[in-house]
Amino acid sequence: MNRREYSCGSSSHWSRRTFLQATGLGGMAWLSPLAQVLAEQQETTSKQVPAQSVILLWLGGGPSQLETFDPHPDTKIAGGTTAVETRLPGVQFAAGLPQLADVADDLVIVRNVVSREGDHERAAYNVKTGYRPDTTLVHPALGAVICHQLPRGKTDIPRHVSLLPDQWYGRGGYLGPQYDAFRTYDTTGQLPDVHANVDPKRLTRRLDDLSVVEQAFAKGRINELELHRTQHRAQIDDALRIMESEQLQAFDVRDEPARLQRQFGNTEFGRACLVALRLIQVGVRCVEVTLSGWDSHVNNHEIHANLNSQLDPAMSALIGELKQRDLFDSTVVVCAGEFGRTPEITPGAEGRGHWPHGFSMAMAGGKLRRGTVLGETSPDGTPIAFEQGTPIADIHATVLQALGIDPATELITPVGRPLKLSEGKPIRELLTG
Repeated sequence: MNRREYSCGSSSHWSRRTFLQATGLGGMAWLSPLAQVLAEQQETTSKQVPAQSVILLWLGGGPSQLETFDPHPDTKIAGGTTAVETRLPGVQFAAGLPQLADVADDLVIVRNVVSREGDHERAAYNVKTGYRPDTTLVHPALGAVICHQLPRGKTDIPRHVSLLPDQWYGRGGYLGPQYDAFRTYDTTGQLPDVHANVDPKRLTRRLDDLSVVEQAFAKGRINELELHRTQHRAQIDDALRIMESEQLQAFDVRDEPARLQRQFGNTEFGRACLVALRLIQVGVRCVEVTLSGWDSHVNNHEIHANLNSQLDPAMSALIGELKQRDLFDSTVVVCAGEFGRTPEITPGAEGRGHWPHGFSMAMAGGKLRRGTVLGETSPDGTPIAFEQGTPIADIHATVLQALGIDPATELITPVGRPLKLSEGKPIRELLTG
């Protein structure tokens, strides 16, 4: 695998904690309610091991590598696509990503990702779990694995969240449905089914009545209940804790400055990325944010121009704010779709087909080596042989390693089969330390 690596110095910045210390403010009454929670939690966690999380920017449909992170301008396969110079000498992004080009020294770009899956559903499963579909077993998505492996901490709300999900959101697989992503399509904090529809006194009476029913049901069934140990009571307790948690305010970006909201872009995807940032601040382990519509069998350039205009400000602002809030080193950002697009443009339709034979993924944060570009594709569109590219499993192993999780850890599946968290090998060129 070919590698180009660039070393970049980090600029100084003011974090929220630094600001509080510099201004000498002992109280936090001037902050919004969520800001108070975040500031207090950050003060506490700063003295401990930082929370470790992943934000997956899921580009549903399969983005073209040529119109995103691996342009080949002035070649036949570019089909007229132009490029912009990045902060990394000699590295270009597609012209639709100028803001990401300006933070390229914070990114890791893998340009030779390969897969054996060219179908949307199978490929999405492969990228999200690190495994190919298996008729005998459902593998957990990356977010589910992270929630299983890392401590819960003081997070009351779900630790695996999917914003604007498509049909292939992160699932718990053999780890169980409790590791499925909590899904919401709303980016204004109006979450369904998280608030009681009766007053507190009536809710308390209902819970008391439920306890009476449960006790009656348990009579004569103690041995059976001990044997099966249902999660019924635990699920109720979890639901009540979520309903009462101030951390739910993380889903509502309306108390963020208007300037910052504009910086993320006035789109659902931009607002969802801002929500993801806030969720990571309160200890959520994995947030998927989906930007759908990249399946460009027709009008490839038009589709990518529209979606890049949403991805570019949102992802670049997300990286900047993670750094500003002292979360960049403890958060891994992954930007990926299920595969790439063909080098050839379909005559008449002006589209590109599915292409798992050499496409791009972008990552940032954690223990990843900033400013690294790994691999390359041919300017004439020659497919990369699977053995010579970077397989999906290696991407998963690298992300797990960047979070301090050993990808070789084995879990016992419900059928008694030992299975590693990842079959891949961490890519050492992409990791620091």
